[in-house]
Amino acid sequence: MQHGGSGDSVDIFQLLADEYARKILLAADSGPKTAKTLSEECDASLTTIYRRVSVLQEHELVEEHHTVDSDGSHRSEFETSLEELHVTISDGKLSLTVETRDDLADNFTSLWSDLRGGD
Repeated sequence: MQHGGSGDSVDIFQLLADEYARKILLAADSGPKTAKTLSEECDASLTTIYRRVSVLQEHELVEEHHTVDSDGSHRSEFETSLEELHVTISDGKLSLTVETRDDLADNFTSLWSDLRGGD
């Protein structure tokens, strides 16, 4: 995902400047976590967690997984999808490239397909 010098890049920089957003990204990097678990690990209220997760999802930095427990209750778990962030300064403009795990998986699938000579 490429972000130019537009407001998107500024939004992501501001989001990553937020301590709770960074804590959520790091905590949810080891695997899907519930909001309650993130709240405990990040030492933040559930309201703060949900607010930050919502913004992180808008920028495709966190993805939500829906699961059903053995008792039939539904719950959401959140996992970091951000893999790499590249900042480039060129011609007086700042540009941001965000790579997510999905991008890397797609690239691997494409590479594997090319190696096999199929589609």
